[in-house]
Amino acid sequence: MEVEIKLRLPDAAAHGRLSAFLAPRLLRTDAQRNVFFDAPARPLAAATAALRVRLYGPDDRAPSRAVLALKRRARIDAGVSRVEEVEEPLDPALALACLDDPARLGAVDSPIVRLVSDEYGVGGDRAPFVCLGGFRNTRGVYELGEGEGQGLVLELDETHFDFGTNYELECETAEPDQAKEVLERLLTVAGVPYEYSRSNKFACFMAGKLLP
Repeated sequence: MEVEIKLRLPDAAAHGRLSAFLAPRLLRTDAQRNVFFDAPARPLAAATAALRVRLYGPDDRAPSRAVLALKRRARIDAGVSRVEEVEEPLDPALALACLDDPARLGAVDSPIVRLVSDEYGVGGDRAPFVCLGGFRNTRGVYELGEGEGQGLVLELDETHFDFGTNYELECETAEPDQAKEVLERLLTVAGVPYEYSRSNKFACFMAGKLLP
């Protein structure tokens, strides 16, 4: 179970202000391309499941790494997101091949692919994988220091959909109430407005519009 704090920022100005405030704590910046797969009848989406390939790096044809993930039964309440998640590394060249020929994903030797086949019947000849498309995300990763929530790792996202841009601060944690308090205090000190996220990025992508 992945547990995250998700706080939505209203616009690019708020994102820029928070990015500047957090700059001394920056660990790295990741360029991500997120692409989703399902069968033509969308059985995964109907079961509130998302099968995602994430490619890292600025060059679409030469990603530095790739990760296959299955997320299921997502729920979010008061800015705390809980979702069942399994993930595994995927060879970047194989990931690119599956983008070019989505049905090829069904033949990948992968526990996640086998799980999707066994539980949802997706990936074989009768329900081959198709690519749903996806979105791009630029993620700044920061670590808080002593006296401000030491050890917490924050992820500041700028997510580009075909229909708009979403800004969000996330933090994976085993202690969501404590972490949310730290993040809200930090945003208040930084003078950055926010609200609790009520939907995740995949929901926005499937809806074709920015959701609260």
